[in-house]
Amino acid sequence: MTRILPGILAMAAVVVASNILVQFLILDGLLTWGAFTYPVAFLVTDVMNRVYGAGPARRVVLAGFAVGVVCSLIGSQIMLEFGPAVPLRVAVASGSAFLLAQLLDVAIFSRFREGAWWRAPLVSTLVGSTVDTAIFFTVAFAGVLSFGAAADAQIAWAQEAVPFLLTGPFAPLWVSLAVADWAVKLAVALIALVPFRLITEQLRARPA
Repeated sequence: MTRILPGILAMAAVVVASNILVQFLILDGLLTWGAFTYPVAFLVTDVMNRVYGAGPARRVVLAGFAVGVVCSLIGSQIMLEFGPAVPLRVAVASGSAFLLAQLLDVAIFSRFREGAWWRAPLVSTLVGSTVDTAIFFTVAFAGVLSFGAAADAQIAWAQEAVPFLLTGPFAPLWVSLAVADWAVKLAVALIALVPFRLITEQLRARPA
């Protein structure tokens, strides 16, 4: 456990920071600052997987999931003008998306582990990020799902029809939010290859 403690702490820091920064909107509300910190979770998972293997990487993911649950519980008790800071649907979406996407990332990384150094982190993060975005925004905001009248009313704002990405044809707001978030995740996945290479080489060079 001691050897992966830095990974657990890093994952916890990413989850906590993202839960805080998601409250701050940018680009007319299309994104939040949390959109830029959250994808770093995939970097943490991939570094742990490369250096220590799939098992320890999964333990880091579960630790991050536990921290996320605590953040959601705290957020659900903070009441804002239109309801809790973290509505039930958003909490369920966030937890399920994180856990499933991160575990999928671990599995895909392990599948491509023996290829070129960049292939495993890039493919696993791209697929994991796509699944994460799809699960979160669908469960949290899509009108095809219902968590009850009260829970649905708390996220009704996300279903309002607005110009897609502020300029295109009208579509539910959550669709624009999902696409913008996904684009950031893809960009971070590419940028993260540099720190992934540097960090893994440094960790693997250390004496056991």
